[in-house]
Amino acid sequence: MNIFVLLIFIFSYILFVIFPSKRTIVAVISAIVLTFLCVRGYHQSPLYGIDFNVINIFIGTLLVSNLIVESGIAEYIAEKIIQRVKSIKWILLSLCIVTGFLSMFLENVATLIIVAPVAFQIANKLRINPAKLIFALAISSNLQGTATLIGDPPSILLAGATGMNFLDFFIYRGRPSIFFAVELAAISSFFILYLMFSIDKQQPTEIILQAKVKSWLPLYILCLKILALVLASVFLPHGEGSPFLKTAGFICLFCGVLSLLVKKFVLKTSIRQGIKELDWETALFLSGVFVLVKSIEIAGLIDTFGRILLDVVGKDKFLIYTLFVVAAVLVSGFVDNVPFFMTMIPIAKVVSHQAFVPVELLLFGLLIGTTLGGNITPTGAQANIVAWGMLKRQGNDATFIDFVKIGLPFTIAAVVPSYIFVWFIWR
Repeated sequence: MNIFVLLIFIFSYILFVIFPSKRTIVAVISAIVLTFLCVRGYHQSPLYGIDFNVINIFIGTLLVSNLIVESGIAEYIAEKIIQRVKSIKWILLSLCIVTGFLSMFLENVATLIIVAPVAFQIANKLRINPAKLIFALAISSNLQGTATLIGDPPSILLAGATGMNFLDFFIYRGRPSIFFAVELAAISSFFILYLMFSIDKQQPTEIILQAKVKSWLPLYILCLKILALVLASVFLPHGEGSPFLKTAGFICLFCGVLSLLVKKFVLKTSIRQGIKELDWETALFLSGVFVLVKSIEIAGLIDTFGRILLDVVGKDKFLIYTLFVVAAVLVSGFVDNVPFFMTMIPIAKVVSHQAFVPVELLLFGLLIGTTLGGNITPTGAQANIVAWGMLKRQGNDATFIDFVKIGLPFTIAAVVPSYIFVWFIWR
């Protein structure tokens, strides 16, 4: 029975890579098959592996993000900031900074959708190729989305696995946490973008503001969500299994419902259309992967893999940590970081227990490696795929290699300092 579970799991991940557009169908079908096998062979249902708190956070955050896109708030702010900048290089860099900041609180793809129209407008007015800028926006959103609990699905998954709350991403158990590792990576990789945009010496022409804010209520809802998450972090117990994640899911869903009401009664658009346009495909994909990971856990394969890993590398703490980070960077460059990170979380816990390595060291290293490693190629993260698609629809012939020329040096510059930071803080 174990061999069948393992083969289906491996085959599913191969199909994720070969047919990324069909990944949800693959995940759901594999989940159904594995549920049947596990119930029959182990008398346990992997459906219990679905973390609905994570799904609720994802859906609620996306509803708020979609409303902010529709209201025009973020695009207006981005244009205002860019209008005050005096050189092309700093216009482009400023847009990357704005994108990174927004992605700390909004889903990465939603952030890209907000800012990309501004980027295309600027590229057209300045008569420059938009490919470099659009790709830079995508990798900037992926980087900074990791900095907070609500910025990126892997961060949400980490919180679900450890019980970390919103404030724990800043200070965790008295030590600097993920936020500072990400900001160190941002400072380092910023110089790559600086050098990349330095070739543009000419002065910009006048940029006309085109964004119009339909309502500022979505901004208040976003602030309410962040404030509620911070208060829940302060007053609810910490640790794995704590009520924070359940409360966080409720808060995000509540703000999502508020967003739908604003959409209906303020923006005068259809709630049904808003629900229909929600990224249900990714939510289903996440649920399917939860089942896949739970299936190999039920089959005892995670413990087996952990023992094999330790037999190969021994119990050297630095070597194990380095292997986790390097593997995360390389694999997530070609495999969507969400399923990979979900698979590696329980493996990291097993290896931590067996080798007496701090679990935070491995999990934080994995998070850095998977989210930043996804910036190597245009298929490594959802935002990258969306950015590439936007360019294609605009008639731009940007290639796979064009992205790698930007993404690879950016990734190296971001991963190395954050890798060193996490090691010295959490070893």
